[in-house]
Amino acid sequence: MTEPRRGRPRTPLLSRESIVAATLQVIDVEGVGAVGMRSVARALGVDAKSLYNHVDGKDGLLDAVAEQLLGGLVLPEPTGDARRDLHAIADAFRSRALTHPAAAPLVLTRQLSSLEGLAPVDAVLAVLLAAGASAQESVHLLRMLLATLIGTLLREVSAAPAFGGDERARREALQASGLSAVVRTAPYIAEFDRAAEFEYTVDLAITAVLDRIERQRSGPRSS
Repeated sequence: MTEPRRGRPRTPLLSRESIVAATLQVIDVEGVGAVGMRSVARALGVDAKSLYNHVDGKDGLLDAVAEQLLGGLVLPEPTGDARRDLHAIADAFRSRALTHPAAAPLVLTRQLSSLEGLAPVDAVLAVLLAAGASAQESVHLLRMLLATLIGTLLREVSAAPAFGGDERARREALQASGLSAVVRTAPYIAEFDRAAEFEYTVDLAITAVLDRIERQRSGPRSS
């Protein structure tokens, strides 16, 4: 019987996909701040230098993760109902961003030059143009919607309830603050329903956008 050859263990086959998967593993366990060529190389069991054949340093790792997460975004088919379509795009974006909550800030804040970053932009612009907004106005409205969506999602993945603890403890702390407006609204400030906050914020933003489009289509009213 032939004995197996002895020698150095084989180096795992590297690819951009395997590197992204290892980077996500590091992020899920230790957070974005732990990402680096060495930490990802350790997760893969390879020398850090070998990663440079596939990514350009730490920024390359973070961009690759953001691109993969955005690339997995499944955009809904348009229905022709602007409110429903904008809400569906926002829901799809949220669902994808929260696939890896610790990595969500990468999807939400990194400036990507790849087509992955343009797909949701194109989907929103198409809805706005179909609703009657001009090209220039569509871009302004897009930026407002993105700022609102990104802001509420960043708060969802990063923020903690005021004063911590359970809802009852938060409410009691707020009511004892001595600040009249805070005391009056304490039961509601103490609530911390991420999904409900997202729904409220997105619905309000979409309502503002559609109202503005309708006013501009109607033109100035005669006195």
